Amino acid sequence: MANLVALQMISTPEPQQNLQQVDRLLANLDVSEPTLVVLPECFACFGGSDKRQLELAEQPGAGPIQSALASMAKQYGVWLVAGTMPLRSQRDPNKFTASNLLFNPAGEQVAEYQKIHLFDVQVDDNTRSYKESATTEAGKNVVVVDTPFGRLGLAVCYDLRFPGLFQAMDDVDVLTLPSAFTQVTGQAHWMPLLQARAIEKQCYMVAANQGGEHENGRQTYGHSVILSPWGEVLNMIRKGEGIIQAPVDEKALQKIRANMPVRQHNQFRSYSIEPTG
Repeated sequence: MANLVALQMISTPEPQQNLQQVDRLLANLDVSEPTLVVLPECFACFGGSDKRQLELAEQPGAGPIQSALASMAKQYGVWLVAGTMPLRSQRDPNKFTASNLLFNPAGEQVAEYQKIHLFDVQVDDNTRSYKESATTEAGKNVVVVDTPFGRLGLAVCYDLRFPGLFQAMDDVDVLTLPSAFTQVTGQAHWMPLLQARAIEKQCYMVAANQGGEHENGRQTYGHSVILSPWGEVLNMIRKGEGIIQAPVDEKALQKIRANMPVRQHNQFRSYSIEPTG
């Protein structure tokens, strides 16, 4: 039976510290069965300045963070949804993409999803104003990958609020959502939105969040969770660093879809996102 895993972190601005934390958590996993591991958004560098992210941005396919991720996926024999990390924009030298990389157990990168919806909002917390688009280049493409866990959909944090993205993912069995939801927005909306997406798509949801107060005072909500295709909480960690897991029950998944064939009933299945530029 396959296992779904979410890592919760309180990442620092120093990639080496964060990579060591990931390695320590992965070392405690039982990977006797196929295992999918999801890291949080900005797992490699968080709680610093946007300038720091740009300084650390790597060229696609090359760099110490990507090499470390590939090595850990291979060492531990896991499928690794590597949160997000900054990769140099190929269009604008002053921007990076918030790239979510998928590695297989051979340590090969098999997919990249670039965060589409950027967090430009006002929040009633101690950070107040967020403008992700100032340094981040938005992605344009929906990404779904065939894996041993079924069809795997990749999304990131603020994407969760845009159901059209998930409707564009045809036939997904597992959704993954690396996140850095704030304490305020998470307390208000995290679980309802996650459960809505899992229920709508009748699929598993693995949501790995940042989980505490960071060096720059930013507060993240935690509550990393794995949900069933019925929207049930299979496992959760509320605050701090930690790891959760839950098995994939293929029979239960198929039973839910057979009893309530939402996909066949859906009259709005013509969603698409066309690449541009």
